[in-house]
Amino acid sequence: MNSSASLGGVAGARGTGGVPESADFHRLGLAGCIDRLTAPLRRQGTCVHWETPHHGLEISASCASLLYRSAQEALNNAFRHAHATDVTVRLTAVFHGIRLTVADNGNGFGQRSAGRTGSGKAFPQASTADGGHSGLRTMSAEVQEAGGTVAISSEPGAGTEVTVTIPLD
Repeated sequence: MNSSASLGGVAGARGTGGVPESADFHRLGLAGCIDRLTAPLRRQGTCVHWETPHHGLEISASCASLLYRSAQEALNNAFRHAHATDVTVRLTAVFHGIRLTVADNGNGFGQRSAGRTGSGKAFPQASTADGGHSGLRTMSAEVQEAGGTVAISSEPGAGTEVTVTIPLD
């Protein structure tokens, strides 16, 4: 059985290889599954923008699942913490890989070095008393284990951008 997912819509096996049960990559495609995650943001009045490739791109179910979970974390943070009025979700084919970017115009957060992303840059962590953002650290570790990189850019009052790049080779 072919276990791949397509940004355009078809392929993949539901519930295999760590694919979240709520993600039906076969029926909806990766973009459709991620779009379902934006429903709570839209219900609260956040404007959600989408940028996706105009051509299909075959990716493995494990890659689709990792991108889905990364989007889930970034969108959950935008919903729960950022108070964003505008969110952009971008899926892009890059040289030998795929890139997911989730950017919001929300509160943002201060950064201090608390680890490293796959690109070697300091990992931002919220300046909250509880330290927060363990979900971002977990996401970063999973992406790095798959050979990918995570870049997080955030400034107080200037929003947050989370970029996940996964190699397809």
